[in-house]
Amino acid sequence: MSIKPLKIGNLTVEKPIIQGGMGVGISLGGLAGAVAKEGGVGIISSAQIGFLEPDFDRDPVAANLRAIKKEYDRARKIAPHGVIGFNIMVALKHYEDYVQAAAQAGADLIISGAGLPTELPKLTEGTKTALALIVSTARSAGVILKFWDRKYHRVPDLVVIEGPKAGGHLGFTREQLTSYLGDGTEDYDEEIREIIAVVREYGKRYQRQIPVALAGGIENREQVRHAFLLGADAVQVATRFVTTLECDADSRYKEAYLRAKEEDIVIVKSPVGMPGRAILNDFMKRVNAGEKIPHSPCHGCLKHCNPAEIPYCITDSLIHAAKGEVEDGLLFCGAYAYKAEKIETVKEVMDSLLS
Repeated sequence: MSIKPLKIGNLTVEKPIIQGGMGVGISLGGLAGAVAKEGGVGIISSAQIGFLEPDFDRDPVAANLRAIKKEYDRARKIAPHGVIGFNIMVALKHYEDYVQAAAQAGADLIISGAGLPTELPKLTEGTKTALALIVSTARSAGVILKFWDRKYHRVPDLVVIEGPKAGGHLGFTREQLTSYLGDGTEDYDEEIREIIAVVREYGKRYQRQIPVALAGGIENREQVRHAFLLGADAVQVATRFVTTLECDADSRYKEAYLRAKEEDIVIVKSPVGMPGRAILNDFMKRVNAGEKIPHSPCHGCLKHCNPAEIPYCITDSLIHAAKGEVEDGLLFCGAYAYKAEKIETVKEVMDSLLS
């Protein structure tokens, strides 16, 4: 397997591995800095990033904005010359504020999904921050690329294809997930080829190479090799980095991954109706049984969320998980989380994927 440096706009990344953003509190400055130090792209998740700030309950937006700068500086101290960015979901309330804060902090890259980032170029205008899109279908890729082309006369610096085996919220319906998660991967491989073709078409229009990273279920070197054979320029990996020494999650969160069996990895329903993938624990069993979980006053995380109607609060559940209260929390994970057997270092994970 021939490994080439990854070019993202004016950035050069030694190893074509992007660490996926994991919120709340799983991929902060510690993990992102460690990945960047080893030659990959380290990504900090902005989702409720300020949950440990003393004023988070009173003013979550101010806490999050402060933590964006704090975690970026922490990662930069670990990797002074590495590539460090943020994952910022379009679905977040105050999305615009978080994007601008990340760019002003000095982020090399912003990766944006969970919706179509139609305003991302405008929000980062005048900065050196590279911009990346997350898409799951050729149709969504075509829509956002066409929009950027017409409105901003530009294309993204990177496109991430997030497949059906990813963790957290998924950009698929339950019916699509059933179709794509059969015995083989051929159906989604064809979708990947179509997405790459759409991206390459827009790259030709602008006479530039737009790199494509494949994400979702990238667990070993054979899957990395398969991604490259499909035409990807890089891979985005998240779950493998959870069980590393450098991951920002509580040790009990990592241990939950090590204990998980294949049958414990399930598709769950988010409070806002989106399917996601997580570890089946006591908390999710209560939710699946129809219990409505009491929650704290709204912390204003997602745009389309009515606190009076939700079965549980996703902020509360993810904070419980990040703090190690694993039986009371939502443990997002990728399809192969059950394969984790030991705590590794970031270097060991990256070497295992690329050697």
